[in-house]
Amino acid sequence: MAENSADQGSTDQGSSFPWQPGTATGIGSLPGTDPLAAARTVVTELPDFPHLAELPGRGPGADMIGRSAGLLVDIAVETTPRGWRLSPERPGKDMRRAKSLLSHDLDALEEVLDGYRGLLKVQAAGPWTLAAALEQPHSLKLALADPGAVADLTASLAEGLAAHVAEVAKRVPGARMVVQLDEPTLPAAIDGAIPTPSGLSRIRAVDEEIVRARLRTVRAAVSQHYTVVHCCAEAVPFAIIRGVGADGVSFDLSLLRNAGLDALAETAEAGLGLLFGIPSTPERVPQKLALSVAEAWHRMGLPPSTCAPQVVITPACGLAGMSPADADATLRRVREAARILPEIMEERHS
Repeated sequence: MAENSADQGSTDQGSSFPWQPGTATGIGSLPGTDPLAAARTVVTELPDFPHLAELPGRGPGADMIGRSAGLLVDIAVETTPRGWRLSPERPGKDMRRAKSLLSHDLDALEEVLDGYRGLLKVQAAGPWTLAAALEQPHSLKLALADPGAVADLTASLAEGLAAHVAEVAKRVPGARMVVQLDEPTLPAAIDGAIPTPSGLSRIRAVDEEIVRARLRTVRAAVSQHYTVVHCCAEAVPFAIIRGVGADGVSFDLSLLRNAGLDALAETAEAGLGLLFGIPSTPERVPQKLALSVAEAWHRMGLPPSTCAPQVVITPACGLAGMSPADADATLRRVREAARILPEIMEERHS
C-alpha cells in the first residue's frame, strides 16, 4: 500500500497551490515496458506527487499521441507507416490496443496506490498537438490544416479526457487529481511553422483566438481539477496559457531566453503554479538544480518567499530515451532538488 508523508490534498493556510513547498513530479514518459514497475518507480521517487507514466517503449498506442487518441469519443484512429491518422471506419485494432495498454497502466497504478491520499497527475496531448500529429483519412494532410477537423477533435478529446480522469479518480479515490495537457507543438501551430507531411510547405498559422477557444474547451471539461499546460519549447506562449484559465504551466527552464523569463515573471505574478523543468545529468547534483531555479527567480525580480510554495521541480522532459537506472536517478535528483529549494529561498529571504 502506498503512503505519503503528508496529505497533499490540503495546502498551507493561505496557499492557492495544491502541493506543499519542496515538491517534485515527473513529466510523463519513462523507459521500459512493465507498467507495474513504472508505477512503483514513480511512487518511490516522487511520493508526494506521482503521475501516471507513459511507456512508449511498448509501441504504438503507448506513446503520448496514441494514448491520447485512444481517449477520443466517436472518432477512430489507426496507425500508418508515418504515424497516426483519423479513420473513417469504426475503431479497429490500433485503437483497441491503445485502450488496452492504458487499462493495464491503470490496473498497475491502482495496485501501487492502494490507500494513497495525495496529488496524482495524469497527462494527455492537448488539442493542437494532437491535431498536428494526426493525418486526415485518405489524405496526406494533417488534421491541423482543417478547422472543422480540429473542432471535432477538440470536442471528442474533451469528452474522452473527462471520462479518463473520472476513471482514474474512481480507481484511486483518495487522490487529488491534476490534469496536464501536453502542448509541445502549440508555439509552432501559432507561428505557422508546422510542415505538411510532404515537407514541401507549412500549415497556415492558427489565429490566437481559435487557439484559445479550443484550449478552453478541453480545459473546461476538467475544470473541477487543477489543470496544467506543459510546453517544452523555447517560445512558451505563457499569455495564451494564462488566458485560457489554466491553473499552472510546465516548461523547460533551460530553453527560456530573456523574453521568455519576462513572460514567466508575469505568469508567476498572475498566481499560476509553475512546474520548472530542469535538465538533470549526473554531474548536476541536486543543489545545482535547486540553485538554477533560485537564480532564475532572482533574475525575474520575484520575492524569494513566493518561490517554494509556487514551484514544483520536474525533469526537463520525458525520460523514455534513458535507461531505467538513469531515469530513476534523474527522478531522485529532481526530488532532492525540490527538497532543498525551500531552504535556499529561506536563506535568500532572511
